[in-house]
Amino acid sequence: MPIDLQYPTGRFVYDAATAPQQRAPALAAIAQCPGEVRALAVTLTEAQLGTPYRQGGWSARQVIHHLADSHLNAYVRTRWLLTEDGPTLKAYDEKGWADLPDATGAPIDLSLDLLASLHRRWHLLLTGLPPDAFARTIVHPEHGVLPLERLVQMYAWHGRHHLGHLQIVAGAL
Repeated sequence: MPIDLQYPTGRFVYDAATAPQQRAPALAAIAQCPGEVRALAVTLTEAQLGTPYRQGGWSARQVIHHLADSHLNAYVRTRWLLTEDGPTLKAYDEKGWADLPDATGAPIDLSLDLLASLHRRWHLLLTGLPPDAFARTIVHPEHGVLPLERLVQMYAWHGRHHLGHLQIVAGAL
């Protein structure tokens, strides 16, 4: 069966009924993501870093910088969600960000270092929360009200999703 190049790890699926049982594995995935991405990213050649994972997709370099951009936004959203009542998040143009000069040409170590520090801090925040905090919500302009529980699972998936893209470029998938 051929691999789905756009969704190599499958699409994100959230099940609210089993979410509390999935929290620990999701938090572990958030903690492990930067190391897994770095371990693979540093093996890529300059040519591979400029290679898209699929036709019309981002280059491996853009994927790495996107992970840092996206997870930085997720961290800030988490803090808003925890300190404000039902805030509305500001969406951003992911493709536009991925096409900016720093995402298309900057050395990957900048985003790998950012991702590592960011995830240590984010994981520390998330694992220090009481269980009821995961019911707090944020409003997404396109997807409606989202609990922190869902965001945690979504970003755990997001890291694996883009690691899959890097594995495609590396020839590991």
